[in-house]
Amino acid sequence: MKDDKGQKTGLCKKWVIVFLVTLMSCMAAVMGLVVYVDPFFQYHAPLENFPYLIDNQLSQNPGMARNMEYDSILLGSSMTVNFEADWFSENGLNLLKLPYNGAYPKDISNIIKQADLSENELKEVFLGVDIASYTVGTEETKYPVPEYLYDKNPFNDISYWFNKEVLLDYILKPPFSGDGATDLSSVYNSEWWMVNFYGKDYVLSNYTKPEQTEFTGQISDYTDRLLENLEKNLRPAIESHPDTRFTVFFPPPSVLFWYDYVQSGQMDVVMEEFRLCCEWLFQFDNVRVFYFANLEEVITDLDLYADVSHHKQEINRYMTECFASGEHEVTNADLEKELADFRRIIDGFDYEGLFENRERQE
Repeated sequence: MKDDKGQKTGLCKKWVIVFLVTLMSCMAAVMGLVVYVDPFFQYHAPLENFPYLIDNQLSQNPGMARNMEYDSILLGSSMTVNFEADWFSENGLNLLKLPYNGAYPKDISNIIKQADLSENELKEVFLGVDIASYTVGTEETKYPVPEYLYDKNPFNDISYWFNKEVLLDYILKPPFSGDGATDLSSVYNSEWWMVNFYGKDYVLSNYTKPEQTEFTGQISDYTDRLLENLEKNLRPAIESHPDTRFTVFFPPPSVLFWYDYVQSGQMDVVMEEFRLCCEWLFQFDNVRVFYFANLEEVITDLDLYADVSHHKQEINRYMTECFASGEHEVTNADLEKELADFRRIIDGFDYEGLFENRERQE
C-alpha cells in the first residue's frame, strides 16, 4: 500500500512538473513571438515585409514614436489622418504620422514626450489644432491611455505579452490577410476618402439641425482653459526644441460644423479662441501658423465632405503644398483680416436655403 501510494505521489509530482514546464514553455513562446513581431513597436521598428495591422493609435503611436526612424512628425486629430507621409518627402522630410482621433492637448504632449525618447533629431512638427478641443482640462485625454505602453517600466509589459487580441488580431491573422507589407505612408488613413462617403446629400442625411439657444456663459470660461492648455501642454514642447520648426495649422471643417456654434450663440467664443491661440503662437520664433478655416470654396462646398468636419483627401494634399509654398500662412499683421474673413463666411452663409433644399428633396 505504501509503495502504491508513493508511486501515485511520484506520478502526480511528475505530471505537475510536466504541466508547469509545458505551461512555462508556452508562455515563453508567446512572449517571444510578441517581442519578435512586436505589433505595437515597443521594442523595435517593423520587421521587413511583415503585414502589420496599424489601426490602434493609442497602443501603437508611442512605440512608433520611440522606435521608428523619422525627422518630422504629424500630430493632431482625425482631421489629420488622411495626409500621406510621402507627400512630405517631396520637401526633403521623412515624416511619421502620429494622429489621435479627437486629440486633446494632453494627447499631443504625451506623444511628443515619446518622440523625445527616440534617437531622432526633429526637423519639423506639423500640428493640426481643433480649436474647440483646447478648452478641456489640461490633464484630460480623449480616451483612456494604456499607461503600460507609455512608461519605461518593462515589468508591466505582461499586459502586452499575454494579450489575446495582440496575439490573434495583430500577429497571427495579418499574414493571412494577403495585404503584403505595411505602407507606413498611409497608416491610419480613413475610409472617409472613399467616394461613397462624400457629398452634400450624404452629409445632410446625417445631420440634425440644432435649435437656436442663447449663450449665457462667459467667454473667459473657455479662453482661460485654452491658455492653460497652451501653457502646460504646448509650451514645454516648443521651448525644449528650439531648433525644430513647429508648423501649426487650423484645418477647415465645413460651415455646417460652425452652424452649431452659430445656433448656440458661441461664435464670439470661437473667434476669441482663434485670436488668442494665434497670438500665443506668434511669440515663438520657431513656430509658424497656417489658417485654413476660411477657405471659402472648400468649407461652403459640402460635396467635399463626409460629415460636417472631415473633408476629401485632396484638401489634405492642398494643405501640404501650402506648407511648402507659404500660402495661407498667417502672421500677427494679417490675423484680424483672416479672422474677419472667416466670420464673414460663417455669418453670411445661407443655412436656411440649405435645409429647405433638403426638405424639398425629401
